[in-house]
Amino acid sequence: MNFEYFCNTKIVMGIGKSKEVALILKDFVAPNSTIMIVSDPGVNKAGLVTPMERYLQEAGYSVIVFDQVSQNPRDNECLKGAELFREEQVTGLIAVGGGSPMDTAKAIALLGPNGGIPEDYVEGKKAYSNVAPLICIPTTAGTGSEVTRSSVITLSASHKKITLKHALLRPTIAILDPALTASVPKSITAATGVDALVHAIEGYTCKVTNPISKAMGASAMATIVEYLPKAYENGENLEARFKMQEGSLLAGLCFGSADVAAVHCLAEALGSLYDTPHGIANAVFLPYTIQFNSTENRPLHAELARIMDFAEKNDSDEVAINKLVDGLYAFTKALGIPTLKELSYVKFEDFEKMAELAEQNNSTSSNVRVITKKDYLEILNAAF
Repeated sequence: MNFEYFCNTKIVMGIGKSKEVALILKDFVAPNSTIMIVSDPGVNKAGLVTPMERYLQEAGYSVIVFDQVSQNPRDNECLKGAELFREEQVTGLIAVGGGSPMDTAKAIALLGPNGGIPEDYVEGKKAYSNVAPLICIPTTAGTGSEVTRSSVITLSASHKKITLKHALLRPTIAILDPALTASVPKSITAATGVDALVHAIEGYTCKVTNPISKAMGASAMATIVEYLPKAYENGENLEARFKMQEGSLLAGLCFGSADVAAVHCLAEALGSLYDTPHGIANAVFLPYTIQFNSTENRPLHAELARIMDFAEKNDSDEVAINKLVDGLYAFTKALGIPTLKELSYVKFEDFEKMAELAEQNNSTSSNVRVITKKDYLEILNAAF
C-alpha cells in the first residue's frame, strides 16, 4: 500500500499556553505588524477574545477583530474578512473558537493575499499559494481543524457546502489550551466531542486511510470514548478537558491526511439545508451509518468495537459488531444527542434533497461501503 502523510503545523499544548500566543507568534510574524483575530459572536461574548487581543497588543502588535462568522461559515463572510485583510494590511491571523472561526480564518488567509472567491480554488481556476500565517486556538474539543488542510464553506446563494483543501491551508501553529474549553456548555461539549469521534472512526475506516492515520485514529477513539462522558458530566474536570482536546487533535491528524465518509456527507447535507451545527449533525447520523457500514469489512468494524471498549478481545466479530452498534446508540443517547426527529425543523419531504446532496459529496467515494442515494435515503428514514 502506497501512502503519504504530511502535517507541517507546529503543535503546542498545555493548560495556560494560550497566554503565550504573542511569544509563539513572533517567530513567524514580527511585532509592529497587524494581526487579525477571527472568531464568532458567542466566543467573543464569552470573553475569550479580549485576553488574546491584550497579549498581542502588549507585545507590540496592532490587532483587529473579525467575528462575523456563522455556525456554518458563509462565503460572503470569508470575502468580507478577506477585504478587511487587504484594507488593514494584515500580516497574520489568529483563529479563536471552534471549527467555524478556524475554517473562516483559513479561507481569509488564502483569499486575502490572493483574491478571488472560494469556488475559484475548488474548481482549479486559481492556484493555492501565498497563504498568510495562521495560528489556531480551538475553544472546543471537536473539529480538529487546527491541524487539517480543509476549510468547509457554505455558499450563500445555493446553501451548498464546498471544501477548500490543500496542504498550504494547514495552520502554521496550533495552540491547544484545555482551560479555554472549561466553560463550554454540556450540549456543545457532547456534540463537538462526538464530531471528533466521527473524525477518528471515518479516518480509520475510509478507503483512503493509511497506517499513520489509523494509529492516530485508534488512540483518538479510545481517548474520546473514555473521557467525553467525564467532560460532559463535569465541565471543570481539567483532566477530562485535556484528554478531550488531545483526542480531538489526534482525530484531526487521523482524517486530515485521509478523508471522512458517509456520516459527514449526511451531516453536511443537513447543515446545508437547515444550518444545523456540524457537531450535532454528525452525532445524529453516527450510529445509523455505522450500522449500515458494518455489513462491509466486518473484521474492521469488530476492531472498532474493541478499540472503543464496547467489546471484549475474545468476542467473535459478529458479537463485537452488535456491541459496536448498540454501544454507539447508548453512547450518543447518554450524551443527550437529539434524534433526527427531535430536530423539529427537519422535514421528511426534504429527505430526497438531502440524500442527493450527500451522494454528491466528494467524500461519498471514500466510504468503506459503496453507498448510493437510495442508501442515504434508507439511513435518513432509519434515523427519523
